[in-house]
Amino acid sequence: MSSKNTKPKKEKVDEEITPYLDQELRPSTWHDYIGQKAIKNNLNILLKAASGRGTPPEHVLFYGPPGLGKTTLAHLVARETGKNLKITSGPAIERVGDLASILTNLASGDILFIDEIHRLNKTIEEVLYPAMESGVLDIIIGKGPSARTIQLELPPFTLLAATTRVAMISSPLRSRFSGGVFRLEFYSEDEIEEILRRSAKILKVNLEAGAEKEIAKRSRFTPRTANYFLKRARDFAQVENRALDRKAVTEALKLLGVDEKGLTPSDRKLLEVIADKFNGGPVGLGTLAAALSEEEATIEEFNEPYLLQLGLIERTTRGRALTPHAYTHLGKTPPKNMQKKLL
Repeated sequence: MSSKNTKPKKEKVDEEITPYLDQELRPSTWHDYIGQKAIKNNLNILLKAASGRGTPPEHVLFYGPPGLGKTTLAHLVARETGKNLKITSGPAIERVGDLASILTNLASGDILFIDEIHRLNKTIEEVLYPAMESGVLDIIIGKGPSARTIQLELPPFTLLAATTRVAMISSPLRSRFSGGVFRLEFYSEDEIEEILRRSAKILKVNLEAGAEKEIAKRSRFTPRTANYFLKRARDFAQVENRALDRKAVTEALKLLGVDEKGLTPSDRKLLEVIADKFNGGPVGLGTLAAALSEEEATIEEFNEPYLLQLGLIERTTRGRALTPHAYTHLGKTPPKNMQKKLL
């Protein structure tokens, strides 16, 4: 009997199947990046001007709701400049030493992308100022009277940053993004449909007539959400052995609890709580969060932007209140003072 160790054979994996679908669906060229025309035009000028001068592009800040393409823009800028892209996030930079390690390991012209930059602490922000403005890193060695500062020169680099909470970024930090501060806007349904057709080709699925329109109108005007719905509808059609048509999409999204306006169960619960417990509002955010057993930040960042966009809720000085359209969507009779607005 042989004592030789035998390794189990690895199963052959279909090269066309990848677990990193989100990466596959990310646009890799400016042509594939649909929407945000104003930002693309501004970046095009910024990058061409910097290339003509032989210098790295100036620092740029992107802000807006999640899923609109901020990280994708960073990848495209790096591809356009032909430089390496280093990616980190605000929460990952806990100490000044973490930032120093990242900055000193950059090569000349590299692109540094910091996601969720609003979560950097103030001490790290202050170290970042001279790095962005003068290309130097000030490090304090020692403590007390014996402490001294050394200054390290950094290679020229470009900082691209992204945030969903631009108001939480200090004015001194915002002002150092000399290349521009750009807000990403929600997408139109036509743009979402175009994105879905491109994604369907990559996923090798056949979207029948009307299917992409059904997904687009429920997508919360957000490409990431649209692609998520497309993948789940594809799964449903595959398991049910059906064509990926409008009816299949509707049934798949119904299983996810997504209604015809793209509202999720948590969105509808929020509207119902304001209607039933607070007589349509206004109700303060803290009280509403307690009634929903939800975090205030979740309501502000996930639910509210889309509900405001649809005109189903409004913010007042006294809190959140429903609009007459919210009652119509819920199938409820609005209070008498609202009924006139519906006429």
